[in-house]
Amino acid sequence: MRRDDYQYFKVLNKDQTENVLNQLREQFGVEKIPGILIMKGAERIFLYQGTLTEKDIRKLEEIIPIERIGVYFAKEQNDEIRLSIEGVHLLRDQIKKGIFDITEEQMHEWMYGSELLINTGYRQFIILRYNGNLLGCGKASEQKVSNFIPKSRRLKFKN
Repeated sequence: MRRDDYQYFKVLNKDQTENVLNQLREQFGVEKIPGILIMKGAERIFLYQGTLTEKDIRKLEEIIPIERIGVYFAKEQNDEIRLSIEGVHLLRDQIKKGIFDITEEQMHEWMYGSELLINTGYRQFIILRYNGNLLGCGKASEQKVSNFIPKSRRLKFKN
């Protein structure tokens, strides 16, 4: 396979970044993306906040293959944005909408990786909050909130 046949990543242009921002604004009230957005594959979005410019990144990619740049920020899913844990924390001061407060018991269930069997009133991706702390993003349906915490980051059950 020639290098031109495979795109390692794609720096989102102004219009594409604006589309992501508009979705974040609608879902969570976010007004600014603090860096450069880079798409890896068809869904995964990374956020780069370093000193390289978009032009520098593109030039570097022409010279050597770049596997990843920035932090895993979000994923596009069915015309919605699901923020990663890092994405939630990077935007924590801007998130004004789509927040659902949970109890201490629910927080423990969530951190162990369980779905929450609750009705939030939402049918979208939401940010779970406990005691003022944003815990991450889940998908709320009519009777539950699906958990996306990777297994490697969940709390482990004690024997």
